[in-house]
Amino acid sequence: MRIRIYNARVLAMEEGRDIFDGEIQVEDGKIAYVGEGQKDAPGPWDREIDAGGNVVMPGFKNAHAHTAMTFLRSYADDLPLQEWLFDRVFPMEDKLTSEDVYWCTVLGNMEYLTSGITASFDMYKKIEDGARASADTGFRTVLCGSINNFGGTVEDMEQEYLKFNDFHPLISYQLGFHAEYTTGREILEGMAALGQKYRAPVYTHNSETENEVAGCVERYGKTPTALLDELGMFAYGGGGFHCVHMTEEDLKICKEKGVWVVTNPSSNLKLASGIAPVRKMMDMGIGLAIGTDGAASNNCLDMFREMFLVTGLQKASEKDAAVVDAMDVLRMATAGGARAMGLMDCDTLSVGKKADLIMIDLQQPNMQPLNNIAKNIVYSGSKQNVKMTMIDGKILYEDGRFHIGVEAEEVYRRANESIVRMKAE
Repeated sequence: MRIRIYNARVLAMEEGRDIFDGEIQVEDGKIAYVGEGQKDAPGPWDREIDAGGNVVMPGFKNAHAHTAMTFLRSYADDLPLQEWLFDRVFPMEDKLTSEDVYWCTVLGNMEYLTSGITASFDMYKKIEDGARASADTGFRTVLCGSINNFGGTVEDMEQEYLKFNDFHPLISYQLGFHAEYTTGREILEGMAALGQKYRAPVYTHNSETENEVAGCVERYGKTPTALLDELGMFAYGGGGFHCVHMTEEDLKICKEKGVWVVTNPSSNLKLASGIAPVRKMMDMGIGLAIGTDGAASNNCLDMFREMFLVTGLQKASEKDAAVVDAMDVLRMATAGGARAMGLMDCDTLSVGKKADLIMIDLQQPNMQPLNNIAKNIVYSGSKQNVKMTMIDGKILYEDGRFHIGVEAEEVYRRANESIVRMKAE
């Protein structure tokens, strides 16, 4: 496919480059040209799009997700984390079939598209079914391992790592486990050894609640971050999802070992887990990205809401309205997320990078006047402003319509059938 997008305001997210008026040319799933003004563009083009002065920018990256958990949206609300997880979520997840995971993943990916999200870092069950759902609908997904005491082995994970990094061009895989509090020491040691064997980063839920940290200190005499570091888990970097209750030592480990922090403000608020010290992490130079978490704890897979909360919560907790700038948040949501997930060719709008991009509609009341476009996106933007979402050079969502090979009504029907069946079992 050859697509030309002209008359655009381009927010390339390249370091030191401001928004500019220009155009982007896409060929064979990659960005062939991006620059100011209009460029002589010999045809034929499969499509030429007049952006009408709207913003074209890299897609948002959902750097922590449990996509198929759309089936639990509004099912287990208003409960503390441990009760929510062990009494409500785990029992329902035990009833999931392969078909459930497939269709609920498609549903989640559709919601991502409406929010301008072009890739997710997906940690969930029945991993092949989720991978098929993403590949079939054209959605880029990085799978994250999630073994723990309740399922999976280190040997299984090694096979998954090899299989899904050679499964489909849109699918990749990173090593991971659920969390320290659900994973015994033997498995943790095995995971650390696996990361070292493949010189690969390792990812996990980390320090989400005070109880989680206190439990680890009681078991091992140290925090989850310190324990994992001692085991050699971060020899080649990795990432922690949530990282709300971090000590100074924990943060130093993240900086020294190149551990990315993926903050999930909506989920942490809804489950009363707390507010991650994002400003302190920024000051220390720790890599930061943003995730929605799953629809069971969020419940809306909306990067606009997450971006606003990242900066808004820091302003409130630090009592400083200047504490986290909107551009910093946009970097976390785009380039930061891509790099945290290992998608180094999806971080900016640059020649040779993957054509994973979105168009933001400025011709809406919430985007006018155009005093500062980047700040408009973070502070007043919403899903209504996502006019187009492109992944790998293919337009999957445009002007409220999906182009994913299946009708939306069919996906909704399948998802509702799944939850009705599970409730009856």
